[in-house]
Amino acid sequence: MNIKLLTLSEVQKIEGEAGNFTVTVKENPRYVDVDKCIACGMCAEKCPKKVSNEFDGGLSKRKAAYIPYGQAVPLKYALDPENCIFIQKGKCRACEKFCPADAINFADTEKIHEIQVGSIITAPGFKAFDPSMFDTYDYAQLPDVVTSLEYERLLAAGGPCMGHLERPSDNTVPKKVGWLQCVGSRNINKCDNGYCSSVCCMYALKQAMVSAEHADGADLDLSIFYMDMRTHGKEFDKYLEKAKEEGIRFIPDRVHTIYPGPDNKGVIVEYMDTTTGERVKEAFDLFVLSVGLQTGPAALDMAQNMGIKLDKYNFAETTSFNPVATSKDGIFAAGAFQGPKDIPQSVTEASSAAMEAAANLHSVRGTMTQDKTFPTEIDVAGQEPRIGVFVCSCGINIAGTVDVEAVAEYAKTLPGVVYVKNNMFTCSQDTQVLMANEIKEQQLNRVVVAACTPRTHEPLFQETLKEAGLNEYLFEMANIRNQNSWVHMKEKEKATEKAKDQVRMAVVKAGMLAPLDHLSVGVNQTALVVGGGVSGMKTALGIADQGFETMLIEKTDTLGGNALLLNKTWRGEPIRPYVEDLIAKVEAHPNIKIFKNTTLKSNKGSVGNFVTEIDVAGETKAIKYGIAVVCTGASEYKPDEYLYGKDERVMTHLEFDKELQENMPVVSKAKGAVFIQCVGSRCPERPYCSKTCCTHTMESAIDLKKANPDMPVFVIYRDIRTYGEREDLYLEARELGVIFVRYTLENKPQVTREGDDLVVLVNDPISGKTLDIRPSYLVLATAIVPNKSDELVELYKCGLNEDGFIMEAHPKLRPVDMTVDGMFVAGLCHYPKPIDEAIAQAQAAVSRASVVLSKSEMPLDSIKSYPTENCDGCALCVDTCPYGAISMVTYTNEDGEERRHIETNASLCKGCGICEATCPKKGVYVHGFTTEQLRAQVMAALEDI
Repeated sequence: MNIKLLTLSEVQKIEGEAGNFTVTVKENPRYVDVDKCIACGMCAEKCPKKVSNEFDGGLSKRKAAYIPYGQAVPLKYALDPENCIFIQKGKCRACEKFCPADAINFADTEKIHEIQVGSIITAPGFKAFDPSMFDTYDYAQLPDVVTSLEYERLLAAGGPCMGHLERPSDNTVPKKVGWLQCVGSRNINKCDNGYCSSVCCMYALKQAMVSAEHADGADLDLSIFYMDMRTHGKEFDKYLEKAKEEGIRFIPDRVHTIYPGPDNKGVIVEYMDTTTGERVKEAFDLFVLSVGLQTGPAALDMAQNMGIKLDKYNFAETTSFNPVATSKDGIFAAGAFQGPKDIPQSVTEASSAAMEAAANLHSVRGTMTQDKTFPTEIDVAGQEPRIGVFVCSCGINIAGTVDVEAVAEYAKTLPGVVYVKNNMFTCSQDTQVLMANEIKEQQLNRVVVAACTPRTHEPLFQETLKEAGLNEYLFEMANIRNQNSWVHMKEKEKATEKAKDQVRMAVVKAGMLAPLDHLSVGVNQTALVVGGGVSGMKTALGIADQGFETMLIEKTDTLGGNALLLNKTWRGEPIRPYVEDLIAKVEAHPNIKIFKNTTLKSNKGSVGNFVTEIDVAGETKAIKYGIAVVCTGASEYKPDEYLYGKDERVMTHLEFDKELQENMPVVSKAKGAVFIQCVGSRCPERPYCSKTCCTHTMESAIDLKKANPDMPVFVIYRDIRTYGEREDLYLEARELGVIFVRYTLENKPQVTREGDDLVVLVNDPISGKTLDIRPSYLVLATAIVPNKSDELVELYKCGLNEDGFIMEAHPKLRPVDMTVDGMFVAGLCHYPKPIDEAIAQAQAAVSRASVVLSKSEMPLDSIKSYPTENCDGCALCVDTCPYGAISMVTYTNEDGEERRHIETNASLCKGCGICEATCPKKGVYVHGFTTEQLRAQVMAALEDI
């Protein structure tokens, strides 16, 4: 309702200023009337012109009448004017002749739109690097050398092979696959993309792991050639270790030549074995070039038209303290246009840019919004169940393991089922429209979808029911993907039988479902921010600037947090002046109330209405608010190895920062410095990367070499992880003469004292010799460790991961939402990150929090507990409810006797069911999960046993 899509469109011109832009947009002709098109595909079926399908990387063909992919938005066909026979030659018109909806419009012309807006967000994405320029890889000539995006399509359920991995040369299943990292990235000799593309290591790992799954029990030899494995994201290192356990080979080498295999099938790869120094030639059936991310030509044109400055790598120029603000006031950048990054960071930046854009518009918030309306809800009371079952193929995500047609046929035999349909992608836009129509036409009053996880898709299908006039709670999902096809891919017959069981269980429960009332809660339009570091202050300031009252609590007597201990950002911007200015703004803001020396004591309530007791310097106060943002930070790990704490010359990063700041003249005369990376990180106790350490080391090493070019500086490392444009720092350090020595966890450097000398012994894998280094300073790149969050978890019932960092609701879809509604997270307490990413995450939290705060009332999920007539007031459920949602009330019955029973606070209840499981008398149920419904499902599961 509040989003207008202009597809096939491009910005031609921008005039005006922040708050009042006039944007001129050219909309190119589609030659298909989107209001008439029913996406039936008849135009594509009858079109005689086949062209290379760019979405599949040229590995398949499409027609000149086409949709880019099965889940495109909007799901409407278009004609490709460069390949349409009629548009080019005046002949054909087959699509027009056969279109049943009369949607073809050859008279369509380009349209010019002038749009008035207050803010602009640019998110044009990226263009994958084309490796054709590298003759050593022979990508353009060898069919079995593919890019990572092409390989992604080979694996994809909806790709050219329908998910059955085949090599292009002869369509046989490859038995040996290799990946080469950093193709088009970290390269200044030919492509001039000196930066790291940040995502390639992880997607190569994912592709290798998925390939192993596709092997269907057969042995598959998988190898990754790399310079550094940059798995620096949250829990990414665990994925790397899992890949190693699965037998994937990791070869620390840069392949220099690829030759054709016998009969031009497969390839021969030549590289240097770094352990033996010998040249190796190895055959692979298929070889994948992990290509990097770069800004595409269309994005460059857009930037020029908007007047946005780009950096030397053609990414939008931003600063660490304003990470999504471009050089043009009022225009913001998100995603790969700002720099190469993965999905979680892109989604975070999208919310961050939304916050910045909304700040310009908050004075007119809501003046142009429209509320979505639904048809009047059909009263199904007294009706016999008429159940519709929709079975999803999900390409071959499900259908590759489960015989979905057999499941659909089986569903037709189940009691109460009157309509069954198997869809390719049940969640796609066109299928949702068709589902709503089929619900109406077939007069369905219950719906079952057998597809993927309700965690991500249940709200989508519930909205489809509302579009059809049904109560959204007359819906049940059978998760035949996550709980079946993904875990039983090697047992297809059993998986199909299990899917039938799942559908049978869902159908029997669906027949017992009843409509639920719609609930809502009033919103206290006040925010609480926990933590006074940069993330906390930036969050508080962002919320306050949008007109909402904000309370900021800090456990110490000083705002600023860890940032006060840092000298500069990776871009060289001084941090302390920024932090001091931020403190001043926060302390002066009329909408911010600051509580120092303050801790949380207790909490009640839920999204929209929290009530918390805080301890303010020994005095207890109660505060009320609608949302909370947690920014409690983290700490620097203090090691017990490498003579730390026993020799003053051994320091942590932050301690050495202080030394550089206060004693640079002395430091510059030192006889040498050694940096040891991954101290306390990427080890069994803390199996994660602390993300900032490599960049921090580069900064310090560069400062030392600039102060004294003759000073020997060594960096002893496992993988250098200067991701993105931070790679420039790594290059500069090498050019200045910093010496890098790789070590392994099994062969760590040794640190001792010999007389007055500090001695560092490390094995050099290139020379095979042990280096004896005697520096003046030994700097330990120690881990970032989470602060204790036990009290926070107890108060808010939020979740922590195994490493002690706060869990997000979903790493890609909701990266700043916590697992508790109405609570958000930013900064180091979520995961180690540099200051620019912490600020972006804080701004994203502001954006997400404002969605709640901008409403006076918000809907609640109707899955809540409620007492039955069997409740006798025993209070077992009161004691066990983890959310404090159940209380005891006393009443007088008709006989004048005093009785007790429970009462549920709907705003607090999460529908977890602990109360129902605890009650011995059926005295409390949860809507949609009554004992009778659950028993019916269990009996249905046991039906054939």
